[in-house]
Amino acid sequence: MRCVPILLALTTSPLAAEPRPLMRDFIGINGHTVQFKPELYQPVGRLVRDYHPVEWDLGKETAVLPEFPFAKNRVDWSGVYGGWQKQGWATNACLMFESIQQGDWKDLEADARRYGEAFAKEFGPSGSRKLVESIEIGNEPGKWSDADYSRMLKSMAEGVRKGDPKLKIATCNLTAGKSGDYEKSVACLEGLTPLVDVLTIHSYAQLENWPTWKRSYPEDPALPTYLKSIEDLCKWRDQHAKGKPVWITEFGYDSTTKPQETSGDFAKWVGVTDEQQAQWIVRSLLVFSAMPVERAYIYFFNDDDKASLHASSGLTRNFQPKPSFHAVGHLQKTLGEYRFSRIVKNEAGKIRIHEYEHGSTKKKLWAVWKPTGDNTAEEVTLDRLPGKLTGATKITLKETAESFAMPVQPTPKSAKLVIGGSPVFLSFE
Repeated sequence: MRCVPILLALTTSPLAAEPRPLMRDFIGINGHTVQFKPELYQPVGRLVRDYHPVEWDLGKETAVLPEFPFAKNRVDWSGVYGGWQKQGWATNACLMFESIQQGDWKDLEADARRYGEAFAKEFGPSGSRKLVESIEIGNEPGKWSDADYSRMLKSMAEGVRKGDPKLKIATCNLTAGKSGDYEKSVACLEGLTPLVDVLTIHSYAQLENWPTWKRSYPEDPALPTYLKSIEDLCKWRDQHAKGKPVWITEFGYDSTTKPQETSGDFAKWVGVTDEQQAQWIVRSLLVFSAMPVERAYIYFFNDDDKASLHASSGLTRNFQPKPSFHAVGHLQKTLGEYRFSRIVKNEAGKIRIHEYEHGSTKKKLWAVWKPTGDNTAEEVTLDRLPGKLTGATKITLKETAESFAMPVQPTPKSAKLVIGGSPVFLSFE
């Protein structure tokens, strides 16, 4: 461990023109219909995204509407979303129309329009149930052509607008580039942006693709698309859809206790440790909070502990909290009433410091961490503190908060502390 003095710039990132969201309104989690346990995940936040299979609602007869609140397979959506709402959750329902084969739609435009209208009337903010605040039209409909996705987006959005104008309409997973197997190009929105309230994107810290699918820490300069794809969508938004919020609706890391598979597609798959998952999810949320995006939903709520892609992404393992569950809960408890203010310091591989401001008291809080892939500790000296240092804590990986000693202060405006992969939070008055 070596001591490195850090001279802080007074300002390296200006305040946004509009106030950033409070962190309690920024952090979300991906759930899944009847499997999600709303009471268990309350420490994580209040925003939940559901993978809502349209096939459950319409079945093979897409021209025949379900008897809402029941799906045709008899799932009671008022029980599902009503139970979530009672536990304090705000629901974003991703209407996965792609769960129905494209050839099975009897009349795509007419059926989608009627379905969107019926769903909005039943579940929207001014509808019969008032259980859903926003919907997405599709999740990852990459197998649909751009033209066909545009048809679906237009038709279902028109229906939703008619059913409940207050129900926010979001896109599927977008890219500012060309459409791929899991994302649709922003080109699909040509002429349709007035029908859309929110642009969404999925982003994973993918350092390598098949056969390892290896992921890296969020600040890694070697990552080809993790932050860049989000930045590119925001730039496109500023040019073509000014004022539309961008939501990151999927990001996350896989961590498992199971041994590597010896054969098959995932024989060379590389996961991360439980500690890395916890640290890198929290640091991703901190990095995202400094970007011009409005929300970020973690993938996933629970996993069955499998050593393969997207199969161990949960904050719980078989509904038992993982270190990432405790870390995100600690982040919410610490920063929930604060909003991002500025980047104080961002030095690749050495140190990153964000300043957050309390929504009502305007008190300051700094998040400080070492933006590397290892977890080596390093002592640093921080200068030009924004006020009187009144508290210090570090993200916890356990149910019981880990103790963290108050930093030594050589002067009232400086502090010495040890940083590593787990962010440290300093409170000021």
